[in-house]
Amino acid sequence: MVDTSDKIGQIVEMVDNGDYFVINRPRQYGKTTTLFLLEQELKKDKKYLVLDTSFEGIDAFTTADQSLFISTFLDLLRKPLEYNGERELVDFLQAQDSIFNFNSLGNFLAQFVQKANRCVVLLIDEVDKSSNYPVLFDFLAMLRSKYLKRSEGKDYTFHSIVLAGVHDVKNLKSKIRSETDSRYNSPWNIAVDFKIDLNLFPDKIASMLEEYSTDTSIKMDTNSIAERIYYYSSGYPFLVSKLCQITDKEILSHLKRNEWLPEDIDKAVQYVLTEENTNFESLIKNLENNSDLYDFVFDLIMNGTQYLFNLDNPVIHFGRLYGILKEEQGRVKIHNRIYEQRIYNYLSSRLETSRHVTFHNVTQSYLNESGGLNIKKIILKFQEFMNKQYGLKDKDFLERNGRLLFLAFIRPIINGRGFDFKEVQVSEEKRLDIVITFDNRKYIIELKIWHGEIYHQEGIRQLCDYLDRQDESTGYLLVFDLRKETGQMGKWEEIDSNNKKIYTAWV
Repeated sequence: MVDTSDKIGQIVEMVDNGDYFVINRPRQYGKTTTLFLLEQELKKDKKYLVLDTSFEGIDAFTTADQSLFISTFLDLLRKPLEYNGERELVDFLQAQDSIFNFNSLGNFLAQFVQKANRCVVLLIDEVDKSSNYPVLFDFLAMLRSKYLKRSEGKDYTFHSIVLAGVHDVKNLKSKIRSETDSRYNSPWNIAVDFKIDLNLFPDKIASMLEEYSTDTSIKMDTNSIAERIYYYSSGYPFLVSKLCQITDKEILSHLKRNEWLPEDIDKAVQYVLTEENTNFESLIKNLENNSDLYDFVFDLIMNGTQYLFNLDNPVIHFGRLYGILKEEQGRVKIHNRIYEQRIYNYLSSRLETSRHVTFHNVTQSYLNESGGLNIKKIILKFQEFMNKQYGLKDKDFLERNGRLLFLAFIRPIINGRGFDFKEVQVSEEKRLDIVITFDNRKYIIELKIWHGEIYHQEGIRQLCDYLDRQDESTGYLLVFDLRKETGQMGKWEEIDSNNKKIYTAWV
């Protein structure tokens, strides 16, 4: 495990301050693990009584009825008390037989806290599992009222409350209120902001790998491996863990060597992209269920549209909430390269099953004598396919989907032996660079829509610069020319620029 003691220490400080707060992060972002580690740390201090609970498994019937909800909540409190040997408090709780509304629950909690004679900390995991019913917000409103009265010296209540879930309480509120009500009138406005970054950065990943290396006697350059993992995952905890697990259990076991290499992480990425798991299912489900988010993500990664990061925009807000989007230098980005690739594969597959695509490609027919990809042949074949099937028709479709068509075209060719990553370049012509790795070889293809000769020449210069950064001498340029009757469609050109060889095709 990554050592997150510094982050836990910061959370402990918030509890020490008596803060109420919400840890709202995407699925599989380490929230439950964080609560567990927080509980273990707090238990070291005898002044704390920690009640760790979870709303996981609470059904709709329970959360729709106040008395049932209260009964269930009290049972949730009883379990950690029994586990920790708090017999006197268990007996006190079980002696209560007249708690049927939140007013009587509030009175009981005041007595309970006094009897405990410690700082009682309440942890509730999966708090948004019960988010479809007003009972939860009545419960939170009761806790809020007690917090405010305690601040005035008029009540007793929990010293600190930590809620964890995907949604913030404010977002939960908006899900059940009518459109005529205030959408953000939260019963939890007493909470302080939780700003602790739960991403796993390279130095933390490296420390985990060092511990693993020591335990298993497996050799590796931990810093370079950690950087490679972070390059693909952007520190998303689930993905970091998954890449390490696959490298250990799938990649290394088949190679029968005692050393991790950076290219092993590349193979692990290729492996995970073909895997079914709940994280990817949630990713695609959130796109399928929100057409505005789907269109936004499509424009972001396929058309290179640049958006300023503004959480007041509900599409951006929910995109970040679900872990799909992030902020980078003031602009919106896909959270990590693995998500980006998974979304590309999903978009390509949707296009493949549409009425617009009828091609079938076999890898063997596009290999050269050395076993590498014959990129020139691939592009020429795609050029032929486009000119025959589309010509000058369907301009609107091609402007939106032309580059996705190429990605769908090459996917079956490289499937199983390589993968491709895309990098949208910030420029007026919205370039999309594709970096294909195939049997440890790298191929760089730039896709762009024609915006005139000046932009075209600037694009060639930028491609040469990109080739320099990737330490490559050959690049390919695929130009989508949507002008009518230009005579450029089907054109092929080979040029030398800045000691680089650029092959250019027009479709």
